[in-house]
Amino acid sequence: MKKGKKIAKGFATLSLGAAVLAQAQNGGFIAHDPGVRTDAVKVGQPLSTLSASQLQFFRDGLSRFIEVDSVAGTISGEPGNGLGPGFNSNSCGSCHAQPATGGTSPSASIYPNIGPNPQIGAAADAGATNIIPPFIRSDGPVLEARFPFVVTGGRLTSAPDGGVHDLFTVAGRSDAPGCNMAQPDFEQMLQLNNVIFRIPTPVFGAGLIENIPDSAILANMNANMTLKRSLGISGHPNESGNDGTITRFGWKAQNKSLEIFAGEAYNVEIGVTNELFPNERGNPPSSCIFNPTPEDTTNFDQSGTQIPSDIVEFANFMRFLAPPAQSSQGIPGNPTAQSIQNGSSLFSQVHCDLCHTPSLRTVGSSFTSGLSNQNAALFSDLLVHHMGTGLADNVSQGAAGPDEFRTAPLWGVGQRVFFLHDGRATPANGGLLTAIREHAGQGSEANGVISLFNALSQQQKQDMLNFLRSL
Repeated sequence: MKKGKKIAKGFATLSLGAAVLAQAQNGGFIAHDPGVRTDAVKVGQPLSTLSASQLQFFRDGLSRFIEVDSVAGTISGEPGNGLGPGFNSNSCGSCHAQPATGGTSPSASIYPNIGPNPQIGAAADAGATNIIPPFIRSDGPVLEARFPFVVTGGRLTSAPDGGVHDLFTVAGRSDAPGCNMAQPDFEQMLQLNNVIFRIPTPVFGAGLIENIPDSAILANMNANMTLKRSLGISGHPNESGNDGTITRFGWKAQNKSLEIFAGEAYNVEIGVTNELFPNERGNPPSSCIFNPTPEDTTNFDQSGTQIPSDIVEFANFMRFLAPPAQSSQGIPGNPTAQSIQNGSSLFSQVHCDLCHTPSLRTVGSSFTSGLSNQNAALFSDLLVHHMGTGLADNVSQGAAGPDEFRTAPLWGVGQRVFFLHDGRATPANGGLLTAIREHAGQGSEANGVISLFNALSQQQKQDMLNFLRSL
């Protein structure tokens, strides 16, 4: 039986500094991730084509996205309600924060220095008695935990679990009197090697991704088939079990639309029941249930932007977020324009672009012209691929199997801190370079491409890394 891959203290570790030092002592140059781009943060802004009314809904969605939830909406400064009984954080924006609201896991030490991992503060908010799991660190990344297999009587079984097990509970909070719900036994799961992690996915440009037709994804999948086969690349869509269309959001492309993506996250990550996910998770004790369900609903007695439910407004906010723009400014080391251009050419030469497709075209949108007939420069084919035993999380979602993941869009990667589904690639262990190398492994479709990357000179590798940090 394959088991979940435990990452010591939350991460794999590499002695990057020792490698660089050894290379330098030999008088050579070693390619390295230049680091997070430090130019102005331009993401997090609305599409420029929004009407005045649409802009109102975008701003309302943003305000709800960053709103902090309490159990019953009675805690000062926490106007939202429905938190728990289990949760990973208390606000969408707390996790989707780097480098701006709508992004991914924040960092307290890397530009733009968003602040400490919000999960630590949320764990103790309002008197909660949670213990911080050993894999949650102040400097991030934000993590959710899944148990690949069921544990019965203290013994690991081969029965699949795969679900999110919330880090914290509302026990001890001043607005949850009488709740004594225990946290999952993460120490036991770590000892059994039965916990895997995921970090938040950024949602900049998500409306464009939502508006890419299935036909464009399938046509791209079928393009360059001879070359893909020679490199061992296949890939396939994840699909909705309801209507058979291609799903595209989440690490395994498991969610069909932004509204479903928002509804699931609201219920799973914050514990707020809603019109798409109306039931409390995990069979919590009745002593920890404080609100009728669903907790988030259409506000029938309100007017204007206050009528839609939170999940509808979350979706509007994400849908209307402008995509990241490429920039060569602020890349540490100040690489030349020629280096970045060389890196772009090499990206195609070693065939990274066969999965990280530079752009896919959208169809007409009934929302706004900014989503209509656009070349979305997402650098993803939106397919799921076998990534081998090294990255396997032993969790299946829809048609995505235990070692399959959606090709992560690379737009905005220039200002990201943590990489790969579990955040294992960090500034401390090589960042982007580690993320690239972790693509290789037994059973990975990327092995052929990574072999070509490894054959590049150190300067060519550096050019590619500089190019990636320009995205």
